[in-house]
Amino acid sequence: MIISFKRRYVFVHIPKTGGTSLATALEERAAADDILVGDTPKAQRRRKRQQTINAPGRLWKHSTLRDVAGLYPDDAFVFTLVRNPWDRMVSYYHWLGEQEFDHPAVCAAKSVSFAKFLRDRSVQKALRRTGYATYVTDAAGRERCDLFARLEHSDDLEPLWQHLGFMLSIPQINRSERNRDWRVYYDAESFEIVQEIAAVDIERFGYQTTL
Repeated sequence: MIISFKRRYVFVHIPKTGGTSLATALEERAAADDILVGDTPKAQRRRKRQQTINAPGRLWKHSTLRDVAGLYPDDAFVFTLVRNPWDRMVSYYHWLGEQEFDHPAVCAAKSVSFAKFLRDRSVQKALRRTGYATYVTDAAGRERCDLFARLEHSDDLEPLWQHLGFMLSIPQINRSERNRDWRVYYDAESFEIVQEIAAVDIERFGYQTTL
Protein backbone atom coordinates (compact mmCIF):
# COMPACT_ATOMS: atom_id res chain seq x y z
CA MET A 1 0.00 0.00 0.00
CA ILE A 2 1.05 3.55 -0.67
CA ILE A 3 -0.53 6.68 0.78
CA SER A 4 0.79 9.83 -0.86
CA PHE A 5 -0.02 13.17 0.70
CA LYS A 6 1.90 15.26 -1.81
CA ARG A 7 0.18 13.70 -4.83
CA ARG A 8 -3.03 12.86 -2.96
CA TYR A 9 -3.49 9.24 -3.84
CA VAL A 10 -3.92 5.84 -2.21
CA PHE A 11 -2.68 2.72 -3.97
CA VAL A 12 -4.44 -0.34 -2.57
CA HIS A 13 -2.38 -3.44 -3.34
CA ILE A 14 -4.61 -6.46 -3.89
CA PRO A 15 -2.60 -9.71 -3.63
CA LYS A 16 -1.35 -11.38 -6.82
CA THR A 17 -2.38 -8.64 -9.24
CA GLY A 18 1.06 -7.33 -10.22
CA GLY A 19 0.96 -4.66 -7.55
CA THR A 20 4.59 -4.95 -6.50
CA SER A 21 5.71 -3.85 -9.95
CA LEU A 22 3.46 -0.78 -9.88
CA ALA A 23 4.43 0.03 -6.27
CA THR A 24 8.12 -0.10 -7.20
CA ALA A 25 7.52 2.36 -10.03
CA LEU A 26 5.46 4.68 -7.82
CA GLU A 27 8.03 4.75 -5.01
CA GLU A 28 10.66 6.12 -7.39
CA ARG A 29 8.73 9.40 -7.22
CA ALA A 30 7.64 9.09 -3.59
CA ALA A 31 7.69 12.14 -1.35
CA ALA A 32 9.45 12.14 2.01
CA ASP A 33 6.21 11.90 4.01
CA ASP A 34 4.50 9.25 1.86
CA ILE A 35 3.49 6.09 3.68
CA LEU A 36 5.03 3.10 1.87
CA VAL A 37 4.10 -0.32 3.19
CA GLY A 38 5.41 -3.46 1.54
CA ASP A 39 8.52 -5.31 0.50
CA THR A 40 9.76 -2.90 -2.17
CA PRO A 41 13.24 -1.39 -1.55
CA LYS A 42 12.13 2.05 -0.41
CA ALA A 43 9.27 0.64 1.68
CA GLN A 44 11.74 -1.57 3.52
CA ARG A 45 13.96 1.41 4.25
CA ARG A 46 10.98 3.24 5.76
CA ARG A 47 9.80 0.28 7.81
CA LYS A 48 10.69 1.87 11.16
CA ARG A 49 8.32 4.74 10.44
CA GLN A 50 5.38 2.34 10.45
CA GLN A 51 5.84 1.79 14.17
CA THR A 52 4.72 5.38 14.78
CA ILE A 53 1.58 5.10 12.64
CA ASN A 54 -1.62 4.39 14.54
CA ALA A 55 -3.78 2.57 12.01
CA PRO A 56 -7.25 1.28 12.98
CA GLY A 57 -6.56 -2.03 11.22
CA ARG A 58 -3.59 -4.07 10.11
CA LEU A 59 -0.95 -1.93 8.42
CA TRP A 60 0.74 -4.16 5.87
CA LYS A 61 1.39 -4.63 2.17
CA HIS A 62 -2.21 -5.59 1.44
CA SER A 63 -4.07 -3.26 3.79
CA THR A 64 -7.62 -2.38 2.82
CA LEU A 65 -9.11 1.10 2.94
CA ARG A 66 -10.88 0.06 6.12
CA ASP A 67 -7.51 -0.79 7.71
CA VAL A 68 -6.14 2.72 7.10
CA ALA A 69 -9.24 4.79 7.82
CA GLY A 70 -8.29 8.33 8.80
CA LEU A 71 -4.76 8.07 7.42
CA TYR A 72 -5.40 9.27 3.87
CA PRO A 73 -6.69 12.60 2.48
CA ASP A 74 -10.45 12.85 2.02
CA ASP A 75 -10.00 13.84 -1.62
CA ALA A 76 -7.40 11.15 -2.38
CA PHE A 77 -7.44 9.40 -5.75
CA VAL A 78 -7.92 5.74 -4.80
CA PHE A 79 -6.80 3.11 -7.27
CA THR A 80 -5.92 -0.56 -7.45
CA LEU A 81 -4.98 -3.30 -9.89
CA VAL A 82 -7.18 -6.28 -10.73
CA ARG A 83 -6.35 -9.41 -12.71
CA ASN A 84 -8.05 -12.20 -14.61
CA PRO A 85 -9.27 -14.39 -11.71
CA TRP A 86 -8.26 -17.65 -13.39
CA ASP A 87 -4.73 -16.39 -13.99
CA ARG A 88 -4.61 -14.92 -10.49
CA MET A 89 -5.45 -18.28 -8.90
CA VAL A 90 -2.63 -19.97 -10.80
CA SER A 91 -0.24 -17.27 -9.62
CA TYR A 92 -1.49 -17.58 -6.05
CA TYR A 93 -1.03 -21.37 -6.02
CA HIS A 94 2.53 -21.19 -7.32
CA TRP A 95 3.43 -18.39 -4.91
CA LEU A 96 2.14 -20.41 -1.96
CA GLY A 97 4.19 -23.38 -3.08
CA GLU A 98 7.36 -21.31 -2.71
CA GLN A 99 6.60 -20.12 0.83
CA GLU A 100 7.89 -21.58 4.11
CA PHE A 101 5.59 -20.03 6.71
CA ASP A 102 3.05 -22.14 8.59
CA HIS A 103 -0.38 -21.66 7.02
CA PRO A 104 -3.04 -24.13 5.82
CA ALA A 105 -3.02 -22.66 2.30
CA VAL A 106 0.76 -23.07 2.06
CA CYS A 107 0.51 -26.67 3.20
CA ALA A 108 -2.25 -27.36 0.70
CA ALA A 109 -0.37 -25.81 -2.23
CA LYS A 110 2.74 -27.84 -1.41
CA SER A 111 0.92 -31.15 -1.05
CA VAL A 112 -1.78 -31.32 -3.73
CA SER A 113 -2.28 -30.52 -7.40
CA PHE A 114 -3.74 -27.21 -8.51
CA ALA A 115 -7.08 -28.84 -9.30
CA LYS A 116 -7.29 -30.39 -5.82
CA PHE A 117 -6.19 -27.10 -4.25
CA LEU A 118 -9.17 -25.33 -5.79
CA ARG A 119 -11.52 -28.07 -4.61
CA ASP A 120 -10.45 -27.49 -1.00
CA ARG A 121 -13.44 -25.99 0.84
CA SER A 122 -11.26 -23.87 3.12
CA VAL A 123 -9.48 -22.37 0.10
CA GLN A 124 -12.80 -21.61 -1.55
CA LYS A 125 -14.12 -19.99 1.62
CA ALA A 126 -11.10 -17.69 1.85
CA LEU A 127 -11.41 -16.69 -1.80
CA ARG A 128 -15.10 -15.84 -1.42
CA ARG A 129 -14.28 -13.34 1.34
CA THR A 130 -11.75 -11.41 -0.71
CA GLY A 131 -13.40 -10.13 -3.86
CA TYR A 132 -11.73 -7.08 -5.38
CA ALA A 133 -14.26 -4.61 -3.95
CA THR A 134 -13.52 -5.70 -0.37
CA TYR A 135 -10.09 -4.08 -0.56
CA VAL A 136 -11.45 -0.66 -1.50
CA THR A 137 -14.40 -0.57 0.88
CA ASP A 138 -13.94 2.09 3.55
CA ALA A 139 -14.75 2.05 7.27
CA ALA A 140 -18.31 3.19 6.55
CA GLY A 141 -18.89 0.19 4.32
CA ARG A 142 -18.81 2.20 1.08
CA GLU A 143 -16.84 1.15 -1.95
CA ARG A 144 -14.45 3.94 -2.80
CA CYS A 145 -12.24 3.50 -5.82
CA ASP A 146 -11.54 5.99 -8.60
CA LEU A 147 -9.72 3.46 -10.77
CA PHE A 148 -9.73 -0.32 -11.11
CA ALA A 149 -6.94 -0.95 -13.62
CA ARG A 150 -6.80 -4.37 -15.24
CA LEU A 151 -3.29 -5.83 -15.24
CA GLU A 152 -3.77 -7.05 -18.80
CA HIS A 153 -4.68 -3.60 -20.18
CA SER A 154 -1.96 -0.97 -19.80
CA ASP A 155 -4.31 1.71 -21.18
CA ASP A 156 -6.40 1.33 -18.01
CA LEU A 157 -3.71 3.27 -16.15
CA GLU A 158 -4.24 6.45 -18.18
CA PRO A 159 -6.43 8.08 -15.47
CA LEU A 160 -3.59 7.51 -12.98
CA TRP A 161 -1.05 9.19 -15.26
CA GLN A 162 -3.47 12.10 -15.66
CA HIS A 163 -3.80 12.41 -11.89
CA LEU A 164 -0.05 12.27 -11.32
CA GLY A 165 0.81 14.51 -14.25
CA PHE A 166 3.42 12.07 -15.55
CA MET A 167 3.80 8.47 -16.73
CA LEU A 168 5.93 5.77 -15.14
CA SER A 169 7.85 2.85 -16.55
CA ILE A 170 6.66 -0.28 -14.75
CA PRO A 171 9.20 -3.10 -14.24
CA GLN A 172 8.28 -6.78 -14.10
CA ILE A 173 8.88 -8.03 -10.56
CA ASN A 174 8.09 -11.30 -8.75
CA ARG A 175 7.31 -13.15 -11.96
CA SER A 176 6.98 -16.82 -11.10
CA GLU A 177 8.45 -19.68 -13.12
CA ARG A 178 5.35 -21.19 -14.67
CA ASN A 179 3.55 -21.50 -17.96
CA ARG A 180 2.24 -18.08 -19.01
CA ASP A 181 -0.93 -19.63 -20.42
CA TRP A 182 -3.14 -20.12 -17.37
CA ARG A 183 -5.53 -22.35 -19.31
CA VAL A 184 -3.16 -25.32 -19.22
CA TYR A 185 -3.65 -25.60 -15.43
CA TYR A 186 -7.42 -26.06 -15.56
CA ASP A 187 -9.82 -28.85 -16.17
CA ALA A 188 -13.54 -28.21 -16.65
CA GLU A 189 -14.37 -28.57 -12.94
CA SER A 190 -11.61 -26.31 -11.60
CA PHE A 191 -12.43 -23.71 -14.26
CA GLU A 192 -16.04 -23.64 -13.12
CA ILE A 193 -15.02 -23.35 -9.46
CA VAL A 194 -13.21 -20.06 -10.14
CA GLN A 195 -16.00 -18.93 -12.45
CA GLU A 196 -18.52 -19.36 -9.65
CA ILE A 197 -16.42 -17.91 -6.83
CA ALA A 198 -15.28 -14.84 -8.78
CA ALA A 199 -18.48 -14.34 -10.78
CA VAL A 200 -18.96 -10.74 -9.68
CA ASP A 201 -15.41 -9.69 -10.59
CA ILE A 202 -15.42 -11.66 -13.85
CA GLU A 203 -18.55 -9.88 -15.05
CA ARG A 204 -17.65 -6.45 -13.69
CA PHE A 205 -14.23 -6.29 -15.30
CA GLY A 206 -15.03 -8.12 -18.51
CA TYR A 207 -13.12 -11.32 -17.86
CA GLN A 208 -15.87 -13.64 -19.11
CA THR A 209 -14.14 -16.31 -21.15
CA THR A 210 -14.11 -19.99 -21.93
CA LEU A 211 -11.51 -22.63 -21.25
